[in-house]
Amino acid sequence: MPPHPILIRGGRVLIDNARVEAASLLIEGGRISAILAPDADVDAAETIDAADRLVVPGLVNAHTHSHGALGRGGVADDDILETFLARVPALTGGRHLSELELCARLSAAELIRKGCTACFDLCVELPGPTVEGIHAVAGAYEAAGLRAVVAPMISDRTIYQALPGLLDAFPEDLRARVAALQLPPWEETLATCRAAVRHWPFPDRVRPGIGPAIPLHCSDPFLTGCAQLAATDELPLQTHLAETRSQQVAAMARYGERLTMRLDRLGVLGSRFSGAHGVWLDNAEIALVAASGGAIAHNPMSNLRIGSGIAPVARMLASGVRVGIGTDASNTSDGQNMFEALRLATTLSRVQGDGWIAATQAWRMATEDSAHLLGFDRVGRIAPGWAADLLFLDLGYCHYTPLRAPLEQLVLAENGAALRDVMIDGRFVMRDGKLLTLDEAALRRDAEAAAARIDTANAEARALSIAAAAVIRGFCRGGCSVPTPQLQEFP
Repeated sequence: MPPHPILIRGGRVLIDNARVEAASLLIEGGRISAILAPDADVDAAETIDAADRLVVPGLVNAHTHSHGALGRGGVADDDILETFLARVPALTGGRHLSELELCARLSAAELIRKGCTACFDLCVELPGPTVEGIHAVAGAYEAAGLRAVVAPMISDRTIYQALPGLLDAFPEDLRARVAALQLPPWEETLATCRAAVRHWPFPDRVRPGIGPAIPLHCSDPFLTGCAQLAATDELPLQTHLAETRSQQVAAMARYGERLTMRLDRLGVLGSRFSGAHGVWLDNAEIALVAASGGAIAHNPMSNLRIGSGIAPVARMLASGVRVGIGTDASNTSDGQNMFEALRLATTLSRVQGDGWIAATQAWRMATEDSAHLLGFDRVGRIAPGWAADLLFLDLGYCHYTPLRAPLEQLVLAENGAALRDVMIDGRFVMRDGKLLTLDEAALRRDAEAAAARIDTANAEARALSIAAAAVIRGFCRGGCSVPTPQLQEFP
């Protein structure tokens, strides 16, 4: 028997991501079936009193990594992306299957608490993905009630193989140790991903994707294979694109062309493609992403945290690129707060010369545009026929007193403190500030125990990563040891 309709009665509702009005919402089959008068009554419907609530669509995280939930505190104060990548084996290696699932539950708890109802998760399992590991992460999201795309983040080159000249920068004894680090053959990795996708046991709310980690970390046949799998199985594909200047310098050294041109040449760009970060894209690359129908996932928190820079988002939008907003991992951005990412996306545009991103535009980026990156249709807006993924914010909270411009106050002041209830697919997953699908006390106990085990097991890898990071830092600050006059200045 289908569940009874739900009437959300008498709230202030953000309709079509454009205007706030007093209204009621009728929810049927996990969708918004009608927008009604604020005093509406519907026979046989369960009525939820939304008086003194601001009802808005759930935020959609366009780029995160669940494995980062157990890596909090693992980023050094002076880490750049490349030195952080050297630390990944110590933070992420040797995890048990239960710990992969635990990471996704931890991420899901924080995402829901911060108003996020869907995410694009590039999850890592070292040395390479397994069907069981991918399905464990997806199962955690399904149990939590979250929408998600679960995309194994995969490579066939380590950072030491990816950056031309890096190995030569190491002293001989340390060079041998880092050169010995290897990833599985790309054919094996893609076969695993293919099997995970084609034996997918979860309903449509949790879907598979594919995540070639960083173009430089993937051989050409590997990238082509990822693109073919995405096309054949209709998967969203996401990679880290031009996150740092070092990546573009290395691309010129390896390929003789910039990263986006290389991806286009290999057939990776297209309507299913999204590039995370895009900090160091030039105008020609932005135009190429736009022409291909691809998108960018903007991650302002981690871009600042590890010093990658400020992405030219206003320029992307002006060029017709669809841009979503993400948090990145809880290690490189210190959390999963999409409200913070949303506010930064708006305010950082005001220190650039490309134009300001208005609150309404930023909100759409963090909702329906991010949902587009995930491949979810009719998610991220309050309108008839759209998903009943809803947030209920307390209008009595200080952010909204006095209430003059609800959407602007939501975007520029909210941090999740006023959030009281979260509904996904017509079902409450948080009510009166309590998570209904996750046991947070048990999560804390399990996380503390898992972190202690992982830290002990990876002590030797940590010592190696610290030594390697020191060499990598000097290498990248020296321009990757590649002459750069051939490069135009980056934005």
